Amino acid sequence: MKLHFYFDSENNRHKSFELPGSRPHYNPDRPGQVEHIFLDLALDIPNRTCQGTCSIRLAPVRSAIDRLTLDAVNLNIQSVQVDGSPQDFDCDEEQLHIKLATPTQVGKQIEIAIAYTAQKPQRGIYFIGPDKHYPHKPVQVWTQGEDEDSRFWFPCFDYPGQLATSEIRVRVPKPLIAISNGELIHTEDVGEDKIYHWLQKEVHPTYLMTLAVGDFAEIQDTWNSKPVTYYVEKGREEEARLTMGKTPRMIEFFSEKFGYPYPFPKYAQVCVDDFIFGGMENTSTTLLTDRCLIDERASLDNRGSESLVAHELAHQWFGDLVVIKHWSHAWIKEGMATYSEVLWTENEYGLEDAAYYRLNEARNYFIEDSSRYRRPIVTHVYREAIELYDRHLYEKGACVYHTIRAELGDELFFRAIHTFVQDNAHKTVETVDLLRAIEKTTGRNLLFLFDQYVYRGGHPDYKVAYSWDGDSKLAKVTVTQTQAKEGNNGSDSELFDLKIPIAFGYTQENKFKEFKTFTVRVHEREQTFYFPLEEKPQFVSFDVGNHYLKTVSLEYAVAELKAQLQFDPDPISRIYAAETLAKKGGLEAVKALSDALEKDAFWGIRAEVAKQLAEVKLDQAGEALVHGLNDENPLVRRAVVEALAKIKTAESYDAVKHLLEKGDASYYVESSAARTIGGMVASPILKDKEDEAIALLSRILREKAGWNEVVRIGAIAGLCQLKTSPVALNLILEYTYPGIPQALRLAAIRALGAVSTGQTPNNVDWIIEQLQELSRETFFLTQVAVVTALGQMETAKAIPVLNSLGSTTPDGRVRRIAEEAVQKVQQVAGTDQSVKQLREELDQLKKSNQELMSRLESLEAKSKSS
Repeated sequence: MKLHFYFDSENNRHKSFELPGSRPHYNPDRPGQVEHIFLDLALDIPNRTCQGTCSIRLAPVRSAIDRLTLDAVNLNIQSVQVDGSPQDFDCDEEQLHIKLATPTQVGKQIEIAIAYTAQKPQRGIYFIGPDKHYPHKPVQVWTQGEDEDSRFWFPCFDYPGQLATSEIRVRVPKPLIAISNGELIHTEDVGEDKIYHWLQKEVHPTYLMTLAVGDFAEIQDTWNSKPVTYYVEKGREEEARLTMGKTPRMIEFFSEKFGYPYPFPKYAQVCVDDFIFGGMENTSTTLLTDRCLIDERASLDNRGSESLVAHELAHQWFGDLVVIKHWSHAWIKEGMATYSEVLWTENEYGLEDAAYYRLNEARNYFIEDSSRYRRPIVTHVYREAIELYDRHLYEKGACVYHTIRAELGDELFFRAIHTFVQDNAHKTVETVDLLRAIEKTTGRNLLFLFDQYVYRGGHPDYKVAYSWDGDSKLAKVTVTQTQAKEGNNGSDSELFDLKIPIAFGYTQENKFKEFKTFTVRVHEREQTFYFPLEEKPQFVSFDVGNHYLKTVSLEYAVAELKAQLQFDPDPISRIYAAETLAKKGGLEAVKALSDALEKDAFWGIRAEVAKQLAEVKLDQAGEALVHGLNDENPLVRRAVVEALAKIKTAESYDAVKHLLEKGDASYYVESSAARTIGGMVASPILKDKEDEAIALLSRILREKAGWNEVVRIGAIAGLCQLKTSPVALNLILEYTYPGIPQALRLAAIRALGAVSTGQTPNNVDWIIEQLQELSRETFFLTQVAVVTALGQMETAKAIPVLNSLGSTTPDGRVRRIAEEAVQKVQQVAGTDQSVKQLREELDQLKKSNQELMSRLESLEAKSKSS
């Protein structure tokens, strides 16, 4: 799935992952092995009702069990039979309790048949259709089981440790079709309805059982004679081919990488409306958001959809073939699916693109670690399992897989992955099983690495200083682990113990020539290393290849940084050099960065250099950026436009305005330009351009619908930076009403929070009222947008709305981010209140002082007159 206890209490610089109510979670006791689940259903789509029978074949694990408890949330249970005989039962809002008339016997299977109805379920199964605001919305029904939502649409033992084959027979109105797991074994016309019968012969957990119903176009493809099918709304067939057309090649690639041919009889991808995630890897039948479907113009610089397709496909091995035993080990599948995006990028676009992709995954994790919370990747202490689905699980998990790859080398790493998949196919696993596969295959015990990166939170933050002693021909490198407190040299809870390669780079005839590489053990807070070299190197590369998850702060001279930016073969090292040069500033740094923006062959470096140029407050930096608007790569042009947002001059404004007026081949470049224009005129320097910019953004909102509303979303993002403008506020509000295309409406709702911070008190109250009204909507993405907006506000009046939404939402993700938003607002509003109080006290002191001065002057005047 792609989307967001134990805690290192010694490191109080980070917030705790645990919130009140967190507790240890374990899989329940197992009464037996579920061998097969058969759902025989009929859908009443207008009334949002699913009804039928759930049959479960159970092989008891022990005798004398006389009571079974199944998960069944708000299901109307009509009857329960075991082997054809009625059974007594009772149910609450969460579970179904069956009292067995005949206790179980080991070796004797039982067949449980539960007749039930799910009417207007809150989760698990979603009924989509047109309404007065969205009359053209398609009629669809789809399910979403992860983490524990299958219990909302059928009674089951709803945890990943139970694996069973499954079968779904469903009656739907024509012309709708139904897609599910496994193979379609039978269809039958029944008047105006049609029955679809699907059978999944391979075992899988309940959260991977799925059903998708709609009037879909069906695009057929194949891999090794197996059907590969794309289902999309009719009229979007070409977008389906653009988005998912590489799937057969991906199946071939992952079959080779994971050492196991694609294990299921077909692979279907179904694009559905209003999907609450990016995608969900149901066994053999992935569901994707229809927002991933790209058109020809979006395909210029949108690799996100391709990565999403790769991510969900990789899950067919990691998650579906090899199943996690408990949610606490979800990083095994989510980390690998995310790392598979890197692997596919490496295969399709090259090593530099893959390295840059991986760097950005690490950055996403760093943001969460520093600003949200720090946690171990593996923890079983939480409130709801969905809380684990965050950047630690996905992006950090991916970086850990890469670190394992670097530690073992490519050959041994992929052999270990093959062993892990082959040994655990159609079984459940925990993290220790990955360690065992590595040791079995390679003889290496990597528990030391897992202890540092998986079982505890954090990562190393290195400061690296370099100097050269020409007399002794010694290179001196001092490495400090700044995440560890000073004087805490022996604390294992903060220090990392890793073997890091340090290389000294040499050039010849203005080209990279070679590295002299040394591997050192870095395990103390501060260590100094001396390296004898025949001649002075041109640059130093710390952690050659940048395979370890870490942050790095370089303390090198400008000459070494310039050489590294120009010659280091690794793009991540070149980016570190660019960042450090920008911090040093000066004309020499601007010249080096400008040259890289113009000449570096890799687009990722040019994009990063653009960002860094904006940090150097010199006119020459702005000039270089304006020139960069002509870059052939739209990803670079986008980065340049975003960088120009910080160069608030008449020249930079004119350049971005010109781009926005004439347009760009890329939707994203235009979107970034719209956002940048708003940020520029919010500055006092360009305040006189505000009306002109608002008129331009208003025109974009009227005229540029485009793919997925990307350009108009950029215009909303530009307007929300005009925090003191009532005109900007009114424009944003126009796009928050039902009937506005969903992606644009959600962006406008989020923007209300940002624009609120400079508005008048009356306008702030108005925004609160609008968000309060919007918070009553039940759609998950709307609730997230409302919480995001409220969390950006600087008034305590946002807190009651957040508390109300957090207490009424059925979704654990919304509940958590609402609680986090309350803490954020309390901090900001509390600070404002403190400042206000201090100002009032100061004003009172001034007033008292003036009164004293007046009295003193009066007394002096009286004394003189007497």
